[in-house]
Amino acid sequence: MNARVGLLPVCLCVLSFASCPAAAPQAAPSPAPAAPQVSQNQDSANDLSVAVGKSVVLDLARPVVRIVVGLGGFAEATAVSPTQVLVNGAAPGETTLILWDNAGGRQFFNVTVRPSSMVINDHLDAIRRELRTELPGQDLRVSAEGSNIFLRGTVPDLNSSTRAVTIASTAGKVVNLLSVNLPPQERQILLKVRFASVDRTKELQLGMNLFSTGLGNTIGGVTTGQYSPPGLTIPTPGIPLTATLSNQLNLFAFFPGLNLGATIQALEQKNLLEVLAEPNVLAENGKQASFLAGGEYPFPMVQGAGIGGASAITIMFKEYGIRLNFLPTITPRGTIRLQVAPEVSALDFADAVQIAGFLEPAITIRRVKTEVELLDGQSFAIGGLLDNRDNEVFQKIPFLGDIPILGKFFQSMAKTKSNTELIVIVTPEIVSPAPAGTEIPVPKYPGTFLPPNSNTAMHTPDAKTPGSTVAAPPASIPVEQLIDSMKPETPMTDSGGGSGSGSSGGGGSSGMSTQ
Repeated sequence: MNARVGLLPVCLCVLSFASCPAAAPQAAPSPAPAAPQVSQNQDSANDLSVAVGKSVVLDLARPVVRIVVGLGGFAEATAVSPTQVLVNGAAPGETTLILWDNAGGRQFFNVTVRPSSMVINDHLDAIRRELRTELPGQDLRVSAEGSNIFLRGTVPDLNSSTRAVTIASTAGKVVNLLSVNLPPQERQILLKVRFASVDRTKELQLGMNLFSTGLGNTIGGVTTGQYSPPGLTIPTPGIPLTATLSNQLNLFAFFPGLNLGATIQALEQKNLLEVLAEPNVLAENGKQASFLAGGEYPFPMVQGAGIGGASAITIMFKEYGIRLNFLPTITPRGTIRLQVAPEVSALDFADAVQIAGFLEPAITIRRVKTEVELLDGQSFAIGGLLDNRDNEVFQKIPFLGDIPILGKFFQSMAKTKSNTELIVIVTPEIVSPAPAGTEIPVPKYPGTFLPPNSNTAMHTPDAKTPGSTVAAPPASIPVEQLIDSMKPETPMTDSGGGSGSGSSGGGGSSGMSTQ
């Protein structure tokens, strides 16, 4: 094969050739293309390309006296005549070939040795077989350029794309040029939650306070101290004796002839509180959602003051009410794996504290956090609380309270019983949006609103312009575009003044100073 070839650059193997032995007379070779004339002591650079197992003959204008091949073992060069050099491809790579002629000139060749097309085709055929086996019926095309494997075609999903790239990577670096069919709309999960809470309190109070306005020329009273007795004032000239009742719910008895009176505390009280919330929260598969029915209250926090400075108070807002946080995920089995954290909290002024002159209530919290897996439409109770309390306070006047029968008048008793029941029932369901044009459920308003000031509805435009069309989505898109569209969205931030970003227990804050 006679050729004067151009080529790319590479690595190195060495071989030196001092001079060409005299050759026996032979038939004149066929004329070769004229080689570029190299002047004495002038260097020239050329590109030469050859495949592994192939040979290239270089025709030179002047007899060669020395041949050097760079290190690497990629190519071999042999002088077959004073003006002809045979270059053989040994291994894929790059090297340099330098030739000296009898006039002192040099020629440089950047030699690139390509892999054998037979080996490349064998690798590609093996990849194609594996792709047909693992991904039957899919439009996949494989080609090679140097050490790179180009993968083209269309696959139904990202999983098929990943498997195709894994198979093709066994032959070299893969350039993924696949397209993926657009996936269907992501399924959504509706979480139906029922909070049921019943708080019952029963209180019974029995007691008696005795007082005298002059019985036996004595003014005074007898009390256990549990219930406030009447207040007696010492009479002075011009001001008679008076008795003041502090509790109007007491039973009051007074005997003028005896100057003796009594207040009887006999009160039975029942309290009943029922709370039921049924939030329905919709979330996309794998996306978190939350719900809060309640409010926020300002909570002052006193900051340390500097030397000679005023103390600072930072106002933070604490949330309370019925809260629900959940994260649903549809598993390959078709079940729903659910992380859910329901919470019920309320302000408790009975345990309030004073902070910098502010009366701040405590918060009673009932919270459950769990992770479960269940089928579509199944229900479960994730939290239940039964709290029964019985509190009894008994007081008596020493000695007098121990007298049989009559001692009851010198005793007081208060019994308080409370019962709290809380249960949370959760039902997840896989749902689809309501079709366009269907009737949407809305609240039933007991009264009618004022008619609008305009004949045009304020919610328009809510329809497409007549004659306009919406371009249909493409059947497939590149893999990288689909992966980019599946990245999580940036979380929304609340820029309102009530609360800011932060944990579920806190919100925004503002500051003020006080002396």
